[in-house]
Amino acid sequence: MDLIISVLGLLVLIVEGIRCQGVYASPTVRIIHSGHACNVEEERHTERVYTIREGETLELACLVTGHPRPQIRWTKTAGSVSDRFQDSSVFNETLHIAKILRTQGGRYYCKAENGLGSPAIKSIRVDVYYLDDPVVTVHQSIGEAKEQFYYERTVFLRCVANSNPPIRYSWHRGREVLTQGSDKGVEIYEPFFTQGETKILKLKNLRPQDYANYSCIASVRNVCGIPDRSVIFRLTNKTASPSIKLLVEDPIVVNPGQTVSLVCITTGGEPPPTLTWISSNDSLPQRSVVKGGTLTLPAITSDEAGVYSCVASNNVGNPAKKSTTIIVRALKKGRFWITPDPYHNDDNIQIGREVKISCQVEATPPEELTFSWLKNGRALRSSERMVITQTDPDISPGTTNLDIIDLKFTDFGTYTCVAALKGGGIPEISIDVNISSTTVPPNLTVPRGKSPLVAREGDTVELECLVSGKPKPIILWSRADKEAPMPDGSMQMETYDGVLRIVNVSREMTGSYRCQTSQYNGFNVKPREAVVELIVQYPPTVEPVYMEMRQGLGRPVVMTCRVLRAHPSRVLRFEWLLSNRLLHAGAFDAQRDETEYTIRNLNRDGWGEYTCNVINEAGAGKCTFQVTGKAYPPEFYYDTYSPLWQNRPRVYGFKLQWTQMNPNAVDRIVAYRLGIRQMGLQRWWEQEIPVDTTINKGELMTHNLTELIKPESYEVRLTPITRFGEGDSTIRIVTYSAPINPHLREFHCSFEDEPICMFTQDKNDDFDWTRHSAATRDTKYTPNTGPSGDRSGSKQGFYMYIETSRPRKEGDQARLVSPFFNIAPKNPYGITNPPAYCFGFFYHMYGKHIGTLNALLKQKGQTTSEGAVWSLSGNQGDRWKQAKVSIHPTASFQVVIEGIRGPGIEGDIAIDDVTLEEGECRNPPPNLNSKEPFKSSHIWLLCIALVITLLEGQR
Repeated sequence: MDLIISVLGLLVLIVEGIRCQGVYASPTVRIIHSGHACNVEEERHTERVYTIREGETLELACLVTGHPRPQIRWTKTAGSVSDRFQDSSVFNETLHIAKILRTQGGRYYCKAENGLGSPAIKSIRVDVYYLDDPVVTVHQSIGEAKEQFYYERTVFLRCVANSNPPIRYSWHRGREVLTQGSDKGVEIYEPFFTQGETKILKLKNLRPQDYANYSCIASVRNVCGIPDRSVIFRLTNKTASPSIKLLVEDPIVVNPGQTVSLVCITTGGEPPPTLTWISSNDSLPQRSVVKGGTLTLPAITSDEAGVYSCVASNNVGNPAKKSTTIIVRALKKGRFWITPDPYHNDDNIQIGREVKISCQVEATPPEELTFSWLKNGRALRSSERMVITQTDPDISPGTTNLDIIDLKFTDFGTYTCVAALKGGGIPEISIDVNISSTTVPPNLTVPRGKSPLVAREGDTVELECLVSGKPKPIILWSRADKEAPMPDGSMQMETYDGVLRIVNVSREMTGSYRCQTSQYNGFNVKPREAVVELIVQYPPTVEPVYMEMRQGLGRPVVMTCRVLRAHPSRVLRFEWLLSNRLLHAGAFDAQRDETEYTIRNLNRDGWGEYTCNVINEAGAGKCTFQVTGKAYPPEFYYDTYSPLWQNRPRVYGFKLQWTQMNPNAVDRIVAYRLGIRQMGLQRWWEQEIPVDTTINKGELMTHNLTELIKPESYEVRLTPITRFGEGDSTIRIVTYSAPINPHLREFHCSFEDEPICMFTQDKNDDFDWTRHSAATRDTKYTPNTGPSGDRSGSKQGFYMYIETSRPRKEGDQARLVSPFFNIAPKNPYGITNPPAYCFGFFYHMYGKHIGTLNALLKQKGQTTSEGAVWSLSGNQGDRWKQAKVSIHPTASFQVVIEGIRGPGIEGDIAIDDVTLEEGECRNPPPNLNSKEPFKSSHIWLLCIALVITLLEGQR
């Protein structure tokens, strides 16, 4: 008795869980393919490989089940290259890639999730096939090469092409096919390390007959319909590697704006070499012009300077390369600095001491740089007291120094450093430096009241450092408190007036800023620096910024506004408002960072937008709560069993089903407003669907749409209605789909076309059926098995068969699934007298290791496994036989043809000419094992018997 009570309690829990869950279900997913697939095969027993030719259209569809409707996302991992699928994802059921490229191969994932359970993920690997034109390169063994390239003994012809899958190469001399061993003077081999990437033809002890036309044919054996590609190379006694000559100097020094022409000519090579130009700047300038072997660079700029190379290639030997360097003359970035007497611990310039003026520019070419000095506009020559030197280029390039020994009052004045390039053509750079009694080193201070500087977020602020001294140096600004970039993104900013201006200051810019004198355009002394503190105030940051709260009448509502951060952190006050009407205000408790507002009993006046303003000195942060009685949107159910029915010639019906999201969150739903309009038209037709009872979570509701015109599609809109009014709407598309078998007596599939009559490979079996004809099937590894032609005896005709060679093992299953065949009932609510159909096909089961061939019936909505309606095992001889069996489906159905591998490789099973006809089979072939499908009533009888046995045992 205790056991019975326990079992009943468990059943109650299960039933209650099912009732609460309703039709909600976690997602499932599978990938089907269309487009231009060459082949779909299994790999490593777990992964499907989709093969497609480059340039064709890839189309993968992700079929999902689950409620609510799962969201579908396609992603891709890298294939042969690091292609990240445009660094994004595609949210769509169908992935469509037109003119697919080889770089787009790889593994594609379809992910479906609806918030229930774990996301469902399936993947398929896409293999893109291609074949490029082959290229033949010719080499002679280095030890034997002399002046004439081919007067020596050994020559190598190497053929290379890019492809997927690997290439099979063949060599021809004229019309003669060359194979290993066919000619003692010819050796054909593949280097071990290339792994099928190349094939080398070696001509030993070159003979007169070896001077001929050689053709290399690259083939992928017509996979995906890719034709063979070939290339011809003519070998003569004049064949030679290329040689070239540049008719220009090296280097070429020019002024900006000049037009430069580089001329390259060939001096040898057979076949005639092809000339190309390359640059050290990755690519040739956009305005460059290449004509034959001449490269012209009009109005050249400094950015276009670099090394330019002429390369000649004719696939014989190594390419020839000659280079020249173009140097564009330029002067830029003039700077100066003043160095006081290093022998005195004083940064000031004083009479009787030494002072040095340094001047630096960037020059191209540096060896053409010349300096001259002027004092008050007059030329200055080096003397014992005025020493002019030029710094070693390796230490400080482009620098000149003027050392004034024993400074006198008469030495005060303006000194000018003039930089120029020999030969002229480039504007000079002049730098003036004033030496006088007022020339003093710099000093930095922060004005009073400018640090700390307090600002509000979004303001424009100016950080200021006062700089004194003459000449005034450039001021460098950086962060002093942390290693962080400045507002412009750089680590350091320059100002000439000591003021750093920041527009639209943000809270992240709070901190210490260092101002520092630079050594350029000033004194070469220890940098002076100061620090400015910036404090940015900002209004409180709060959460939630916006929240919708749905609630029914008479229920409580609690709203909470939380402060995350603020500066100043001392929050002054808060205020709650409803549509600008003040409800409550106060100050924050020092121990709390949140405030609440409660509606104890929601009434109609309580619906609306509530605002909580949290205020400090910098402004206010705002939480917004939308309190509403709107019902949540309905959730359309897409997994309806046989939703579409056709009982009249010109119209059809559709079973519309849905659940209600969170039905108990608001007042009871009293009705639904149904809107429907034909696609392409503007007018909506509306009606109300009354709801008399309380809707439970997960409860499936149904409404039949009738009088829909074939073959039009319709947009359906469903809106829940409560005492509050209309809730959120949901829209879906209802699409008409004609039954696959409007006239079953006409259904016939002989597998002659690539789509194979919409049959598909089962995703959960061990391997796939293969479409082949006797003319193309490779029987090298499977003798004494399989048919020699299709059912009609034609070697060109196609059929489907299972290949039982390795890696297949005994018991492995391959399943071929038919398209769905719809049964049109007389009414939309079911079928009382299921019709009969005759399923027929031809089979070929020849070989000593033949396994089993099964035909199974799979009905839509069926929870049990498919029932076998026909089965046959063992060797049936080398001939085609016909099978027929009557089936009685009660719903839309599919027929599954299952091949099971036997104990060895001589076990290929083939099928052809599949038919489906209305009515019982007439005169079915004898000696066949036909089975009725396992009825669901048998399962109930079994369950009842087990329960009775259990109770008897307890007695």
